[in-house]
Amino acid sequence: MRTQVAIIGGGPAGLLLAQLLHIAGIDSVVLEQRSRAYVEARIRAGVLEQGTVDLLDKVGAATRLHAEGLLHDGVMLVADGQSFRIDLHGLTGKPVTVYGQTELTRDLNAILAEREQPVFEAQDVALHDVATDKPFVTYRKDGRDVRLDCDFIAGCDGAHGVSHTAIPKDLLKTYERLYPFGWLGLMADVPPCSPELIYSNHPRGFALASMRSTQRSRYYVQVPLDEKIADWPDERVWDELALRLGPEAAAGMTRGPSLEKSIAPLRSYVAEPMRHGRLFLAGDAAHIVPPTGAKGLNLAASDAHYLSGALIDFYRTGTQKGLDGYSAQALARVWKAVRFSWWFTQLMHRFPGDDDFAHKVQMAELDYLSRSPAAATAMAENYVGLPF
Repeated sequence: MRTQVAIIGGGPAGLLLAQLLHIAGIDSVVLEQRSRAYVEARIRAGVLEQGTVDLLDKVGAATRLHAEGLLHDGVMLVADGQSFRIDLHGLTGKPVTVYGQTELTRDLNAILAEREQPVFEAQDVALHDVATDKPFVTYRKDGRDVRLDCDFIAGCDGAHGVSHTAIPKDLLKTYERLYPFGWLGLMADVPPCSPELIYSNHPRGFALASMRSTQRSRYYVQVPLDEKIADWPDERVWDELALRLGPEAAAGMTRGPSLEKSIAPLRSYVAEPMRHGRLFLAGDAAHIVPPTGAKGLNLAASDAHYLSGALIDFYRTGTQKGLDGYSAQALARVWKAVRFSWWFTQLMHRFPGDDDFAHKVQMAELDYLSRSPAAATAMAENYVGLPF
């Protein structure tokens, strides 16, 4: 087989990149290790920046998003029983859109399926000769060995994929920050307790009230890394949420059985460079952020935007300027999102070993945010997404 761009990974970065290339007349093949059913069932992020929505509009994948997505003009912050609102739209002129990554993936898959993409359940994927001008990929499908020759490879297969391992260790520098807690997430088919997201800093730890629709809620509570999901029956999660989110949110909370419940550790991770020869990394293959700032999915989209633009320029004009500059361009935005996610995580969580001084500094920062238009604007600009 031969294609122009081999895309490893059928998550949002890979699917969006494939469609951006397709509308520009560039062929690609998406290889995904898992089945379509597995990929479309994964519970992931749900807050989209306007830039991400614009990209989905551009590729014709936003019809259902506009019909079912929820526009949010602000978010609520709660600390020690006091609450205030960050007016995202009023401060920046932009909203965010709540629309589950699961639904976004289904929408993109539906479009790619029209041309029999992606190739699901592609096993033993391996990258070859990525530092040459004739890279290729091998994999197994239905017991048959396949070789896919290509001009370029886009590694969009996440932190546990094979793409980033194709960059020699002496050329790849990684940066990591591990957080000493995780998020216990609960999904339930009940109305949200609030029309807007609520981020709460409570003595017992962080909590977040979010949603996926007007009838499906998504909640999180901060827990130690060694907690077991078996020790958190639904009723205990609901009780903890009611306590941490405060009496107003608790009064509006509808309890119900969990559809999904899991504990995820938090970390920040960046790999540099995001390009080696004819291999380009995008999405979680190159960077991971804690979910506090809702940046992971949106960074995958901006990577797809930058990389597609560079590839389109190459095929249209022969210039390699965009390809040569892709890593630096993408990383400039990545590191700003990493900074914001780190800052917001530091602000809203209780860290093990923190003393009263650390808590007082958090409260002073939150009080400043509530009173300073300049500080609130800086947060709002980052939350709704910095421009591409």
